[in-house]
Amino acid sequence: MNFRRVATGAMIAAVYAAVTMLLAPISYGPVQFRVSEALTLLPFYLPEAIPGLFIGCVLANFLSAWGVADVLVGGSATLLAAYLTRKMPRLWLAALPPVLVNMVFIGALLHVLASVPLWSTMLYVGLGQAGACYLLGYPLMRALEARGVLKNPQSGEKPD
Repeated sequence: MNFRRVATGAMIAAVYAAVTMLLAPISYGPVQFRVSEALTLLPFYLPEAIPGLFIGCVLANFLSAWGVADVLVGGSATLLAAYLTRKMPRLWLAALPPVLVNMVFIGALLHVLASVPLWSTMLYVGLGQAGACYLLGYPLMRALEARGVLKNPQSGEKPD
């Protein structure tokens, strides 16, 4: 890994952690809307986003009321979702792993630690993730593509 990739991953980690912490009232808990999750589509374009998102999530989750459990489970969920996002063939599909993985992992974590109903918690987490990924992340990635900041890795891909 070269310096530019390390620096890019570090910037992604910093932005993810900072946005999550700045918007803490809506970033944590059984009903959450993590605006920083819009960045979870970055692995589709940049492999260095995978460790960046993982580190950013781990740092942000230290502020969580759920402590080390959220650091471990949330960090693992983010790492798995980022890896799967990287493997997706199209951008609109790339948003599915963060939604589904976090819905299951974080929904289950909150069910156990907060004693809230499993299915409703998974639904709320999934809806928050879907909003962050599809309503914020997808348009953000397309705007960054249009400005030439990100290059679509799928040569010849038709717009979604």
